[in-house]
Amino acid sequence: MDAHSPNARKSWRLYSSYEKEQTVKTLFDRYVIKPGFDEMFEAQEITRKHYGRLVERLRNFPLKDLNLKRRQADQAFLRQGITFTVYGDPQQTEKIFPFDLLPRIIPNTEWQIIEDGLRQRIRALNMFLLDIYGPQKILKDQIIPRDLVESSIHFQKDLVGFRPPKDIFIHIGGIDLIRDHDGTYYVLEDNLRTPSGVSYVLENRIVMKQLFPNLFADMQVRPVDSYPTHLLENLKYLSPNPRENPAVVLLTPGVFNSAYFEHCFLSLQMGIPLVEGRDLVVESDKVFMKTIQGLEQVDVIYRRVDDTFLDPEVFNPDSVLGVPGLMRAYRAGNVAMANGIGTGIADDKAVYVYVPKMIEYYLSETAILKNVPTYLCQNTDDQHYVLDNLSSLVVKAVAESGGYGMLMGPWSTTTQQDEFRKKILAHPRSYIAQPVVSLSHHPCVIEDGQDLKLDSRHVDLRPFVLWGEEISVSLGGLTRVALREGSLVVNSSQGGGSKDTWVLYGDE
Repeated sequence: MDAHSPNARKSWRLYSSYEKEQTVKTLFDRYVIKPGFDEMFEAQEITRKHYGRLVERLRNFPLKDLNLKRRQADQAFLRQGITFTVYGDPQQTEKIFPFDLLPRIIPNTEWQIIEDGLRQRIRALNMFLLDIYGPQKILKDQIIPRDLVESSIHFQKDLVGFRPPKDIFIHIGGIDLIRDHDGTYYVLEDNLRTPSGVSYVLENRIVMKQLFPNLFADMQVRPVDSYPTHLLENLKYLSPNPRENPAVVLLTPGVFNSAYFEHCFLSLQMGIPLVEGRDLVVESDKVFMKTIQGLEQVDVIYRRVDDTFLDPEVFNPDSVLGVPGLMRAYRAGNVAMANGIGTGIADDKAVYVYVPKMIEYYLSETAILKNVPTYLCQNTDDQHYVLDNLSSLVVKAVAESGGYGMLMGPWSTTTQQDEFRKKILAHPRSYIAQPVVSLSHHPCVIEDGQDLKLDSRHVDLRPFVLWGEEISVSLGGLTRVALREGSLVVNSSQGGGSKDTWVLYGDE
């Protein structure tokens, strides 16, 4: 048969249609929507509008090609040294942060609600910090119990009466959002001390653009690569010293910190020195960096070291991570810190309960993004309810992070519940509890023996909020994935991974 004859062309079309159908089945035939909110599908085989173009493009990808892309992504992360360290790992090995190829997509109208809610929340939290380290009106008006604030390990009593440069405590915030079964967004946690994860946002995007360059033009995806430039501009804006080019440094705890890769990445992207405590010295209440040319005054410190370790003269005297005299320089107004010292009280998991009331109190507004219902074990009635329902609640230690210090009630043993019962009774202020919220889920590329398959995994979202001359929100943020089947814990230290997060210019 002539290859150009009508019959030949018809046969080719039929074959192509058959081949495409086989590819679709290869990719989606075993994907089953699980109970809860699926980010990509409204129902079985019914794609959400804003995922339509992506799904159509994926129909042309056999699993063997997707597997190749997956290996290329792993190799790219390995070459770039995109790793994290798990505390408590006896081998102290660095691990590649697992990355899933299927991006999470957020349409523009949905993103606007998130962005407005985050701006509102950060404004209220910053006003709360200015208040409790100032006139303490919210405590005097009994909106928040005084003992709840003053008993927090993150409340720095010595800073009462202190105002930070430009009246900004929160310069970088990482706000964890989840969606429940009907797709409603809730704030799960506020991370305001040294929030991490933005390096993965930027590197995920770089890798995805290398692997799927044509998708970004087709999908109208908004860029994320301006974050380091914007962050540096904000840090310079904080400088208390009138200099044309303020000296900014990033203070890291060192190579054994789980987020050390991010510290290196951000310092390189911003073009600022990465320093440890031993690289800085305080003289005449001013901070200087040691260089081969001598001492150079530092105007702004982007610190990735917690309060407790910042200054051995004031906090932990055994700390070798901080700088003796740093608090003197900070209080004298000779150096700015991002985030401000004492910010941790605003992300205390017990204080979190009162953020909607802060928004009403300071802004006279209703919270756009709601909290997850939370029980304070310090409150007698709440404590009784928690102790009676340990098997069905998630209990969290207010001072822990990264998925540590938690009791996942429905998956816990009676022994574990008894242990937490004793802890709560001994230190009720140290614990909160929440109902189990079934996080939304998203299709992921999962190993299935020697093959791959699509399967759903639970996800959350951590957008990053920057505050300099104005408040801005990173486009999308970090989508974290609980890669263990059925798990609700997305933290990298607990087996989690991440996805690229796409915010669209439009709604499809």
